[in-house]
Amino acid sequence: MSSANILVVEDELVTRSTLKSVFEAEGYQVFEANDGTEMHQVLEQNEINLIIMDINLPGKNGLLLAREIREHKNIALIFLTGRDNEVDKILGLEIGADDYITKPFNPRELTIRARNLLTRTMQDTLYFEQVRQKVEHYKFSGWTLEIDSRSLISPNGEVFKLPRSEFRAILHFIENPGKIQTRADLLMKMTGRELKAHDRTVDVTIRRIRKHFETVPESAEIISTIHGEGYRFCGELE
Repeated sequence: MSSANILVVEDELVTRSTLKSVFEAEGYQVFEANDGTEMHQVLEQNEINLIIMDINLPGKNGLLLAREIREHKNIALIFLTGRDNEVDKILGLEIGADDYITKPFNPRELTIRARNLLTRTMQDTLYFEQVRQKVEHYKFSGWTLEIDSRSLISPNGEVFKLPRSEFRAILHFIENPGKIQTRADLLMKMTGRELKAHDRTVDVTIRRIRKHFETVPESAEIISTIHGEGYRFCGELE
């Protein structure tokens, strides 16, 4: 895993240099970018496995840049956010960030989260290839989940490219129909993290998934909330 390539997008020189030193000490190859323009240049010229990006950047901020990345690539993404900026955390998850960490950050915690995310990314590639060899897609309640493209297709033919967390959640629901999934179970499946107090990652992800289903008003409830317990997949598998 130490051979992975990491791109640090951060306009504060001291923070960027610190991140570069921390990850190079772990054996990673680290690329740097000061803003979105430099970020796209690095992405065009190199195979990047993980982006660690500040939200407050000159020009386009990290949230806008993340949207651009998600339109074309499925690179693992960790946001750096302000300690008390809950809005940034939620928006980052809405866009499809895999994880976030607050400033000032603990270098050890960041490297552990980065390593775990990179490990999951590699495991995902192997796991989804195994799933794809067994089934190319799942159909439920008029919807289709495409394994190879990681896309959700509505009964009307609209295609939604899913971030990693959404895809993992929907696939897990489909593979466990009717079974109540706790927030702790879902968070571990999506991110590999243990659930902590006030962590809204699961709720935000479920809300994003439901927005896709809401594009077809006549769709029955596919993911129901089980108050005090978690969520349950109620779609009809075909």
